[in-house]
Amino acid sequence: MTRMAYDADDMAREQGDEAIRRALSAAAFVDDDRAPFDEDADPSVKLTPTSFVWRDERTIPPRAWLYGKHLLRKFLSVDVAAGGIGKSSVKVVEALAMTTGRRLLHRDVPEGPLRVWLYNLEDPNEETERRLHAALNHYGLSPMDVGDRLYVDSGRDQPIMIADETPTGARIVRPTSDALIAALHDRQIDVLILDPFVSAHAVSENDNRAIDMVAKEFGRIAELCNCSINLVHHVRKANGTEATADSARGASSLIGAARSVVVYNRMTKEEGESAGIAPEQIGFHFRTANDKANLSPPEAAEWHRMNNYELANGDQVGVACPWSWPDAFAGVTTRKLMEVQKEVGAGEYRLDNRSSNWVGNIIATVLGMDPDDDKRRLGNIVKQWIKNDVLRVVEQEDKQRVSRKFVVVGNWVTE
Repeated sequence: MTRMAYDADDMAREQGDEAIRRALSAAAFVDDDRAPFDEDADPSVKLTPTSFVWRDERTIPPRAWLYGKHLLRKFLSVDVAAGGIGKSSVKVVEALAMTTGRRLLHRDVPEGPLRVWLYNLEDPNEETERRLHAALNHYGLSPMDVGDRLYVDSGRDQPIMIADETPTGARIVRPTSDALIAALHDRQIDVLILDPFVSAHAVSENDNRAIDMVAKEFGRIAELCNCSINLVHHVRKANGTEATADSARGASSLIGAARSVVVYNRMTKEEGESAGIAPEQIGFHFRTANDKANLSPPEAAEWHRMNNYELANGDQVGVACPWSWPDAFAGVTTRKLMEVQKEVGAGEYRLDNRSSNWVGNIIATVLGMDPDDDKRRLGNIVKQWIKNDVLRVVEQEDKQRVSRKFVVVGNWVTE
């Protein structure tokens, strides 16, 4: 008697004749580890495994990236940010970059110019119009540069409700989904930007199954319409911590369904000080990074600065602009480093930047910098050279026989 037959006897004693029938049915299979056939299964549902066929990999279509490595045809992408950080302004400039085919921020437009539908579900159309005009003027673009490729709508005039709740659970609102598909097909839209995601549905944000259903519906639409759909989403209250993809508000299934997730973070006080930015200007800067922003060094992220532009009607409007992390080593040659090592090797210099004999002072002299005005930059140079071991920190006694940290030459550099 097989193991499953013994199981059947046990089930019979506990559950009766019905259990015997099902267990014996299972034991009748040739292989014991195969599941029994479900007599109640729907015969209209049939799945057929497809054999994998090797082919020349050169014939496999390459991924159709539309905007950097973030927006991809037939896929869903998500931008995650706190309110007021500048994400809507970034979306405006990105829409202009794609419709003009120009690299306005940090990403290329491989297939540009593209047809873009910028759909702000929260603000009135006039607010998006203000941002567009400010960005157009700031970047020196004309209506001819954009052509007829940009479509702009507001959820206040044309709301989108892709899913809602019913007494029996969440469901896709098919008339809305079908209308969206028809519009994307009709205008041959390449990229649809929906800002914010929460206004595009009426299901519980914390319901993983419901949000997964919504995300997959947007993915289905992207597939059918051969376009990219970009959803702009909010983060939970961060309480001052770094935002990551996991910080996205509500169910995690949205992030799981996205092909690419870009996270926005404000510049911190420490980052501002390191970059030499005045304290009152730090709040205008923020960075974006794909998915795990906290794993990338600050200077490796895509940095932005909000610049103010005054429209002809007197309105002040912020425009998202690219900003580059200052290069501490601009103009620093190998010959200059060799000269610094020579001076350090011949003297006695401290690591403490409060000391009158700080090593940064001799570096400033060699590089023609001001030791006071360029103190942050000099500090960054010292840290990097210590990290690269061209300078080295040692502890030794000073003239008063007090233990101090001094900087000496590490590995000597040659041309």
